[in-house]
Amino acid sequence: MTDPKFEIQMLHDRVMVKVEADAEERRSSAGIVIPATVKMANRLVWGEVCGAGSNVRTVKTGDKVLFNAEDQYEVEVHGQIYLVMRERDLHAVATQQTDHGTGLYL
Repeated sequence: MTDPKFEIQMLHDRVMVKVEADAEERRSSAGIVIPATVKMANRLVWGEVCGAGSNVRTVKTGDKVLFNAEDQYEVEVHGQIYLVMRERDLHAVATQQTDHGTGLYL
């Protein structure tokens, strides 16, 4: 007998985000190599929204969002790590259509 599958549904203003994989090392705009082991204070990261609660108003599944990965709740589903946070913890959203954009694109 197979186990039943349960679909995850986010509640209220919660957003589930899959963090984009970081490169092994980064380069500064001046070309300086920054090893992956260097801790950068208050670094924001991009991730993809995988689920959003019914009270979330500004993002939808598939949007790329900018947030602080520190102090967020982690959950592992089928070996993949996701972060769960409130919508208000998001700093920016990258979407194909916007009314109030910055003029910068990913």
